[in-house]
Amino acid sequence: MIDKFIKLITSLKLTVVCLLCSLVVVFFGTMAQDPLGLYISQERFFHSFFIDWAAMWASVKKTLQMFGVYMTPSTGAQVLQAQWVPVFPGGYLLGSVLLINLIATHFTKFKWTKAKSGIFLTHAGIILLLVGQLFTDMFAKESNLRLEEGQTKNYSIDARKNELAVVKIGENSNRVISIPESKLKVGKVISHPEMPFQLKVTEYWKSSDISGSDAPGYMKVDATQGIGPRVYVKSIPAATAMDARDIPAVVVEVLDSGHGHGTWFSTPSLARRQFHHDHDGNQWEIAFRFKRYYTPYSITLLEAKHDKYKGTEIPRNFSSVVRIEDSVSGENRETKIFMNNPLRYAGKTYYQYQMAAGEMMASRGLKSTSTLQVVQNPSWLAPYLGCGIVGLGLVIQFLIHLVKFAKKRKPA
Repeated sequence: MIDKFIKLITSLKLTVVCLLCSLVVVFFGTMAQDPLGLYISQERFFHSFFIDWAAMWASVKKTLQMFGVYMTPSTGAQVLQAQWVPVFPGGYLLGSVLLINLIATHFTKFKWTKAKSGIFLTHAGIILLLVGQLFTDMFAKESNLRLEEGQTKNYSIDARKNELAVVKIGENSNRVISIPESKLKVGKVISHPEMPFQLKVTEYWKSSDISGSDAPGYMKVDATQGIGPRVYVKSIPAATAMDARDIPAVVVEVLDSGHGHGTWFSTPSLARRQFHHDHDGNQWEIAFRFKRYYTPYSITLLEAKHDKYKGTEIPRNFSSVVRIEDSVSGENRETKIFMNNPLRYAGKTYYQYQMAAGEMMASRGLKSTSTLQVVQNPSWLAPYLGCGIVGLGLVIQFLIHLVKFAKKRKPA
């Protein structure tokens, strides 16, 4: 039994099947980006062990349009609401099988010789690429840092993730307790060792739209405090477009020593926190907001510039002059971020992403703003090293065979 299993996982046929299936996943995953959007396609085709029927069928219908066969396209909301039925291996499964196949083959079939050194290097590079991509999917984070000129922040936000933040207000700094959105289930009571009260979730909307009037399709929020009694909410389908996102909403009841302190409504689209609570002389606030990634250093936007070609409205360059202040390392310096010239600091990379500056902002009496894309990827070197090792292995193997061929040539 063990011999049959080893023979299976080291089989060349298994390698070929996985590669062919990978081509299928890439093709249909790319086709699905039109009806489903980029993020749902990535999740259902590449970041999964199995592709479900609803997602695959949506991609097939899009593919048929290329051949003149038109069917009503599936929407992202329909795919998310459909029953999950696996029909094809996904990216994670194929990548894992290929990795196991490659490593097992080395241990069972390959013996180290100088003549095969190029092959060993090539396979090592491929393994590094596969492992590096897995680490990127697991640990990489992308967020945004939006600053007005003169503004300082020590955090960036992830506009595609949310958190219920419970904040203890301090004299010099705040203590933040982050509750992931995944824990917000209706009826669940949330507690934390550092939180002197409990939160009971009474209502929750995964994707919502709010209104100040009783419009058709909207329901009155069952909240007694803050802005809640004046708000109406409608549950809407999940967003799939690249420039759109789900805006959730929640109603929580605050329980302190068994006594209720009212129900409060909150959503990331609100600009202010909705709950203020005194407990043993400490001030507490609660906000349902975009997830924040805090850093031990702060960044200040000194200048945002939007340069144009002379005599035209065509953008020439976007740049941000920022100051980094790190109390841990003692670093305090200025640097300039512009297109193709990011800032790399403390394991994060800051790219120039968006800009609202120049005469347009000045004419409106508004401060110039700059948005930086923040990328944290611990395995960012893996693709470069992997490709370099694969290339080196191929060159070495070619040279080995070239030398052998030259030695076998008979003199004229």
